[in-house]
Amino acid sequence: MNRNPAQYPMNSQEHIDLSEAIALLSRTPSSLEALLEGLPDGFVRATEGPDTWSPYDVVGHLIHAERTDWIPRARHILAGTDRPFDAFDRNAQFSESRDRRLSELLAEFSSSRRSSLTELESMKLAGSDLDRTGTHPSLGAVTLGQLIATWVVHDLDHISQIARVMAKRYNLTVGPWSAYLSILRDRT
Repeated sequence: MNRNPAQYPMNSQEHIDLSEAIALLSRTPSSLEALLEGLPDGFVRATEGPDTWSPYDVVGHLIHAERTDWIPRARHILAGTDRPFDAFDRNAQFSESRDRRLSELLAEFSSSRRSSLTELESMKLAGSDLDRTGTHPSLGAVTLGQLIATWVVHDLDHISQIARVMAKRYNLTVGPWSAYLSILRDRT
């Protein structure tokens, strides 16, 4: 589903609650560790088919985003730079994470996230900062508040994706109960 970024007001009166966002963002690494650490490869490397991501791939993607997306773009906005953000490589994890153990990736994600949140908190952002804009290479003008909200939803989206992929390992084995399990239905 493509949405027109113009639908979303740039100077909304309602801002993201930073303490609420940080509370969720700080829990993502431990949530992923609890969900994935020590699981058999059948779950960790499962996909939904060709050109889809496994839970292992998602963790690599989250690490790459942590290094190149959220905080670098927040700095970019706060610096008032006119040029668009650098493009984000949505598939960098396939080369960056190759041949690494999942436990190593989970530890790196946890460490990277702690550093990101420490830096975010050190920015001492005020409501007016959240209205500051930067330019996304394909979406156009975006606010810092939208970037941080997207960071939160991005985490939740990938946690949901991981759960869905793992559930689909048992898609056929649940038998008639599949009628009651919405997680097994393909996304449209």
